[in-house]
Order: sequence, then C-alpha cells, then structure tokens
Amino acid sequence: MKFKTVVLLLLAGSLTANAQKDKKKSAIKPKKEFVSELMAKMTIDEKIGQLVQFTADGTITGPAAGDNFIEQIKKGNVGSILNATTVKYTAELQKMNLDNSRLKIPLLFGYDVIHGYKTIFPITLGESATWDLNAVELAAKISAAEAAAGGVHWTFSPMVDISRDPRWGRVSEGAGEDTYLGSKLAMARVRGYQGNDLSAINTILACTKHFAAYGAAEAGRDYNTVDMSERMLREVYLPPFKATVDAGVRTFMTSFNEISGVPATGNKFLVNGILKDEWKFDGFVVTDYTGMNEMIPHGYAKDEKHAGELALNAGVDMDMVGGIYMKNLKKSLSEGKVTEAQINDACRRILEAKYDLGLFEDPYRYNDAKREKEVTYKKEYLEAALDVANKSLVLLKNTNHALPLKKEQKVAFVGPLISDEYNIIGSWAASGDRHGFAVSVEEGVNKIITDKSKISFAKGVEILDKKRDMMQAAIDNAKKADVIVAVMGEFENMTGEAASRTNIDLPGIQKEFLAELKKLGKPIVLVLLNGRPLTLEWEDQNMDAILEAWWPGTRGGDAIAQTLYGINNPSGKLPMTFPRNVGQIPLYYNHKNTGRPYLGKADNEQKYKSRYIDVDNSPLYEFGYGLSYTKFTYSNFKLSATKINFTQKLKATVEVANTGNYDGEEVVQLYIRDKVGSVTRPVKELKGFQKILLKKGEKKTVEFEISSEDLKFYGIDMQFAAEPGDFEIFVGGTSATDMKLEFELVK
Repeated sequence: MKFKTVVLLLLAGSLTANAQKDKKKSAIKPKKEFVSELMAKMTIDEKIGQLVQFTADGTITGPAAGDNFIEQIKKGNVGSILNATTVKYTAELQKMNLDNSRLKIPLLFGYDVIHGYKTIFPITLGESATWDLNAVELAAKISAAEAAAGGVHWTFSPMVDISRDPRWGRVSEGAGEDTYLGSKLAMARVRGYQGNDLSAINTILACTKHFAAYGAAEAGRDYNTVDMSERMLREVYLPPFKATVDAGVRTFMTSFNEISGVPATGNKFLVNGILKDEWKFDGFVVTDYTGMNEMIPHGYAKDEKHAGELALNAGVDMDMVGGIYMKNLKKSLSEGKVTEAQINDACRRILEAKYDLGLFEDPYRYNDAKREKEVTYKKEYLEAALDVANKSLVLLKNTNHALPLKKEQKVAFVGPLISDEYNIIGSWAASGDRHGFAVSVEEGVNKIITDKSKISFAKGVEILDKKRDMMQAAIDNAKKADVIVAVMGEFENMTGEAASRTNIDLPGIQKEFLAELKKLGKPIVLVLLNGRPLTLEWEDQNMDAILEAWWPGTRGGDAIAQTLYGINNPSGKLPMTFPRNVGQIPLYYNHKNTGRPYLGKADNEQKYKSRYIDVDNSPLYEFGYGLSYTKFTYSNFKLSATKINFTQKLKATVEVANTGNYDGEEVVQLYIRDKVGSVTRPVKELKGFQKILLKKGEKKTVEFEISSEDLKFYGIDMQFAAEPGDFEIFVGGTSATDMKLEFELVK
C-alpha cells in the first residue's frame, strides 16, 4: 500500500553505508593543528575574506549587494558562495578560486535546500504533519545526498521558528505552533542533513534559522517587529534552536527581526550570550540575506561600518551578501572598534567547518558528474517522496463516508489545480522541476483509473483570475458525475518569504464556484493545495469531505490520488491550528486559562468571560487533529502512580484499538497541565507522541514515561525547574482530547 517504516529505515541505512564506503582516510593534520597553522599564514585581509559570502546567479531574496563576486573570488576575498549549484558550475568557481587565491582555501557553497533538492518532498509544514520523525529524517537525508551530488556543501535548513499566526507566509517552512513537536522535528532534520560524519560525500552542513523568534512577527507581517518577555522567548521560541545544538548542528542564521528593540544580527544577548556562551555552540553564525545592512533602516546602526561592528561584537561570523565585512572590517579593526581575536574566532569557526566537510583534502570531492547523474531522482528517493507525501495528508472532514472514492463511481475533477505541475512542489523548492516532472493530481488519478469514462477534468476557475467563462462548462460536466472532487488552493508564491496575507480564505472566486457546485446536490470532496492554515468555516459547513494536501512535492499527485481512492489511508495530524476566521489570530492550543475562562455554552455566565460575542473561542480544526478512514478507540488509561518525587518516573499507558474497517496509523498524543505554578501555565502542553500502525481489529498498549524533567518551566525567579504540585495528564488523538488523569509531584 505504501512505503512501510521498515523499508524507510533500510533506505536510511543504505545511505549511511554508502557514506562510510565513500569516506576517505584523512591525509592531513588534525583539525585544530591544521587550522591553527593555516591561520598563522593568513593576512588580516584573507581572514576577513573567509567571513564574506556573495551570491552567484540564482535565487535572489533581497536587494543585490556588494561588488562583482567573480573578481572578489579571484582576489581571495570570499569564503562562501550562495546559490551556485550543479557539479559543473561549482567546480568552475572552485577552480577559479584555487587558481587565483594565494592560500587556495576552498569555497563553501550554500543553497536553500528546504524540503528537497531535485526530489521534492512536501513543504516543511506538510512534512511536520506526518508526526513521523523517521520519515522526516529520511527526507532530509535524501535531500542532502542529492544536494551534495550537485556540488552543494551547505543548506539553510532547518527553519525552526515557532509561529502561531497563519497570516505569516513563512509558516510553510516551519513545524507549526508547538515547541515540543518543533524541537523533535528540528533534531530529525539536522540528523538527516549532517548524518554521523560530515566528511561523507552524501552529507552537508545544516543551518538552524532564524535566530530568533522570527515567527512572532507582529500582525503576521514578514520582517516585522518582535517584542516579548524573556520567559516567553525561552519557553516557546528558543527550545527548537537549543535542540539543534544538542543534535550537533554546525551553523546558525540570524533573523531579520528585532527582539525587544535590538535586531537579531546585532544582538549580543542572543548570539554571544545565549548561543555561544550559554549553549556552548562551536559552529559559525551567518546573517540572513543583507541582514547586517538592514540594521541601518532598523535605526540601530548609523552606517554600514557601524553595522559590521555591531554584528561582529554580537558574535556574527559571516556576512551573507551584504559586503560589509569585506569593505569595512579592516578599518574597524584599525580604529579599535573590533579586535583581531574576534576576527580570528569567526575565521576559525568557518575554516573548521570546511575541514570537517573534507574540502581541504579535496576541494572537488562534491564535484563528481557521474555521481550527480546517478543520485538525482533515484527510484528509491522518489518512492520515499511518495511515502512522505502520503503520510503528510490530513483528512479534515469526511461525512457519510464520502471518502475513499470507489473506482466504479463517476467522478468530476474540477478546480484550478487539477492539472498543476508547477505549484505542487511548493515554495522554496530548490532545483525541483516545475515543468512536467512533478506528478499532477490528474496524472495520479489516471494511473489508478483505467476506465477513463469514470473520470473527467475541467478547471472551472483560476486561482486569482475572476473570469467566469470556464465555470459553466465545468458545472455542466459535474452534473454527469456521482461525486465532485475540487482541487483548489493558493499559488505556491502566496506562501513563503515575503508572502504574508490578511485574508486567508480560498483566494479568488474558488468559493463562489464551490457554491455553484453545491447547488447540484452531489457529494463534494475538497482537496486543498496550500502552504498555510486557511479559514474554511464555509467549506467545513458545505463540503462533504476536506483533504489538506499542503504542497506535497514531486510525487504529490500520486499521493493525493492514492488517498482519494483508498490506496493510502490518511494519517496526518495538524501541526498548526486552523482558525475559524482571522479575527481569532493568534490562535493556538497551549494558551493560558485567564482569570475569566469561558466554559462554553453551558457556562452560567455568558457575558463577562474571555470570549468573543460573534464567534466561538474554539478553532475550526485544532492542533493535533486529523481523521482516518478507520476509527481508533482509546480505553484503559492508567498511571503507574498518583505521586512521584523528583527522581522517580511515572508511566502512563493507554490501549488504542482499530475498530474501523481499514488498516491505519494513529498518532497517540500525550499532554500535561501544571495546575498551579509560581507563574501561570498553559492549559495543555504536548509532552510526548507515538505514531503506531494498527491493522483492522488490532489493539495495542501505548506507554509513555514522564519525569520531573518534562515538568520544568521558567518560574518566578527565571530558573528552569519543576515545581511540586498537582498535574493533569491527557492522552488522545488530538489536543482537544478530554481523557485525563491526575498525579502529584512531591519533594
């Protein structure tokens, strides 16, 4: 039916084995000795050069800056190149560098490999909806293997920004709203990209971004101001970053935003204070695209020279594209505004990364044209992309068993995205093919349904164009069908960077088209292709089934078709809340209770409570929610004790049974509430999850282990510790579960 977990693990194992097979035995001195000797030969200009990154021809995500990068490479003034890909092109640039620079220090090639290089997986938010750490790690591992084969050394992923605002376009690149889930997924991605050995030829440097709290931009507007308490910063936004440090990530990227008045790129408290001193991070830190220059319009730096001084003093090691370090740092050094020790530290961190990649042994080790051809679009990679896409789909509604479809039914496929091969791989799709290689929904359906009289395809409307000239023909065609499947959503560039929206309804006249189809009185299945939670209250009330497919990647059309026709049973769960309307935003499951919590319609007091008067407080679809074609029943929830002390562990067990008619996977979720604290605590916090496969009629006992470590938070004294007291523990298939027990933590 689908690529089983055991096969995924075997593929992951083969990738690791190949890495070990191709690893070369080191013929140079140990790292610290080698780098120290090299730096002793370097002039101050050459050291500063290592701190400089320029962009080659390729993706531009900001204003162009700096001098001609070719001339700077020849002068030895560049340590890294952005957006150079393919074996041929990166080899040409590397040769130019080695032939002309004095010390022949290899260039480091960086590229945004976010959810695939050539073989494109679901967007990161979609991958996160799998709640499957093995699948996510494998996706990153395959992405790294293809990118490395294409001459890339370094990806700017994972993005670990927690966000509670779907207006922000970059929610598509992250893991959603939850700190615990986001931390686990971030670690999986780092393991996938970097493997166990960076000198292996199928691994690349990972880069944790955007440090920090970029996802909390005011009003969901990209690049906007962030202002929050240190407690909120440390409890909600920083843990996924720390998790990647624990996983061994080698690079960090600063964020565009300010935090409490200080831009992240010049923020000593964040970079030197927390990241390097407190967390002992020993990799290097790069700005985002012209992030250093942008401290001037922020009103924090008076000019570029001042911006460079602020950045280096804060602990930023590499300047992405801005040209500030190259132009100004030597003068700042002569004026005593920065120290040579700071420049040396930044240079050392970058050189050590190049050493660990094996570039000093062989600068061309990532430039093997034969390997590039063999690795790209490998059959097993495409099968893995299909499996992850299948796991990412979230069934939001399914009344009267509208899904799965039956092959004997006559189905009218409508909507602007039925034949799409361009948008389906999503934003930030690296070098993925948008012009025919990706599988459209129409192609996927045609592979399954051999009797073409049973299926028809007519768009009816476009995504944004409000012309109605195609609508009637599609409606007339739908009249002949038993079921209508509408494939609708956004353009891929309506999410991602610089793609914030205040209206997150289905764009254009897609809803109007659905209303006309509704008049036919036939079951309608809505398939959504999009990069963020949408406001779907009307659709929820009027559609018979809704399948959230995100942007599912290269094999996306196959995954959607297989799910529609029951070959795949959807198992995805939402990593981010879907609001009823934008007025509820920010909306997230782990909110505080307030002093006047609204208890719903049964509450005796309806007026003076924390509520809206025009819409329910609850989301349309909550975090952790997702249906299946089968039914899962929870029972026999038990705790091993009602009291534990700070050294003991509590076991929670629950029986989960598949009582439906299909085999299926369920994500069993565990939440905890600290009832009274020295500071107020959320109504629930995710503290564990397990994804299990249950055959039809099968039952399993799922066990979780809880200790005082899981109960820690930043108390009134800002110390990270657990406090004795009473706790509620919840278990179920969604954050809205009300199955709970209580226990007490005692000294």
